[in-house]
Amino acid sequence: MALSVLGLTHRSPPNRETGFLAHRAGVDRLQASYRAIPAGSTVRLAKKTSNLFRARAKTTMPGLDVSGLSSVITVDPEARTADVGGMCTYEDLVDATLAHGLAPFVVPQLKTITLGGAVTGLGIESTSFRNGLPHESVREIDILTGSGEIVTATPDGDHADLFAGFPNSYGTLGYSTRLKIDLEVVKPFVALRHVRFRTVRDLESTMNTIIANGSYAGEVVEYLDGVVFSADESYLTLGRQTDEPGPASDYTGADIYYRSIRNESVKTDRLTIHDYLWRWDTDWFWCSRAFGAQNPRIRRFWPKAYRRSSFYWKLIALDHKYGIADRLEKRKGQPPRERVVQDIEVPIERTADFVEWFLREVPIEPIWLCPLRLRASGSSRPWPLYPIAPARTYVNVGFWSSVPAAAEPGATNRLIEKQVSAFDGHKSLYSDAYYGPDEFAQLYGGDVYTELKRKYDPDSRLLDLYAKAVQRK
Repeated sequence: MALSVLGLTHRSPPNRETGFLAHRAGVDRLQASYRAIPAGSTVRLAKKTSNLFRARAKTTMPGLDVSGLSSVITVDPEARTADVGGMCTYEDLVDATLAHGLAPFVVPQLKTITLGGAVTGLGIESTSFRNGLPHESVREIDILTGSGEIVTATPDGDHADLFAGFPNSYGTLGYSTRLKIDLEVVKPFVALRHVRFRTVRDLESTMNTIIANGSYAGEVVEYLDGVVFSADESYLTLGRQTDEPGPASDYTGADIYYRSIRNESVKTDRLTIHDYLWRWDTDWFWCSRAFGAQNPRIRRFWPKAYRRSSFYWKLIALDHKYGIADRLEKRKGQPPRERVVQDIEVPIERTADFVEWFLREVPIEPIWLCPLRLRASGSSRPWPLYPIAPARTYVNVGFWSSVPAAAEPGATNRLIEKQVSAFDGHKSLYSDAYYGPDEFAQLYGGDVYTELKRKYDPDSRLLDLYAKAVQRK
């Protein structure tokens, strides 16, 4: 498969021997940096950027040197596997695998998400209704534990408990140094169909039928997600792979992908597989509008290299540091705003209930929908820190904006947490959380997590999950 067809210019990863030698050197530097941290001190990663929206722990202590863990070690096209450094971004991973006509089973939406981050923090995308979550396509993980030991965790080996408990642990049980993952064959293009619904209940019903049948109107569906613009305007986008030649749309320039979804004259579309996987990154879904990047007069002069999620993250960091948004609100005589940036999952049969409640109570639109099921091959394996039931369909609901702040800190986020629990759902922990200790333990691992923490981080060198996700010490 020619790289030009896939829109790639990057070189392939090094051969197996060279890749593993370079990785071994990176691991040696990592362990040396661990030993350099004084005993009893908290261990953290030495990295300035993050895809987390919750506050990060502040410290003046040196961190772990992960600079040698950011590469694709090797790709095996025959076995359809890849060995990857824990800090390798999906952008680099996708470039390396597409060169062989392969892709990870699940590719989270943003280029700078790392493979290790997606596994320990969970990730999701439009293949999740058939491929589950990123950790389900992992064969083995090398993990630097809190004790400084590197262990290899597999589903059935000596550290099977750590393998099962690692997803959703957010670096509190250890950091991945290498992951071996399965890959799937992909074709050069993705053909899209946008289907409009007048009610979210009709969307929910159709989504459920598509997942059960794997098709819609006689056409196979290999990618599935949706957008709710309002109570009476929502869409499912159905994708299928194709190698049929023909023109493809480009949403990295003047045109904006999410706006094309509701364009009545564009009910079908085509993207290269590369551009489909990154369709949301150019405008950070729709969040680039907050920076003016969707204004045609501004977009015309906005450098294309800066139309990507990693640059918007830098703008967010500046806002957090200097309180720019709150200052602007104050000038207008408005109160500060509460950040409501969350992804939650509810059972598919409660999707319309939750979305309808949300649209009534929270002034945020659009909303992203993405269905998921655990993979059939791993349906009997428990994932205790994020206990999604096997053979059950859930829908991820994503909403990323802000609302006027109330007197109680986090009032809207607390209200959402209660509603999610009432609907038998869960919330991802990459952003603000307000659970009490008992409820948090019930939702995210409880005694299983406590035992894993005792076994793999006996001296508490790493933050506790509750401290990291809620208390933010």
